[in-house]
Amino acid sequence: MTGTTTGKEAPIDKDSDPRRGERRLDPKLLEILVCPLTKTSLDYDAERQELISRAAGLAYPIRDGIPIMLPEEARKLDER
Repeated sequence: MTGTTTGKEAPIDKDSDPRRGERRLDPKLLEILVCPLTKTSLDYDAERQELISRAAGLAYPIRDGIPIMLPEEARKLDER
């Protein structure tokens, strides 16, 4: 069945190109996600595949197109 979905697809933008390793987070998802600690908006870093909370000083990873919004999984912004 072509064109069907299972509901398990990653929340990535339909314009991304997985063949080039390029993934973009769905802009609608970015609008509703906030930092779980500060409840402030997040910035999307497409190159590093992270959601940045400047207020908390944390970068939440995006793995396989899924934002991991757990503070214990986040990278401190001063870390590289």
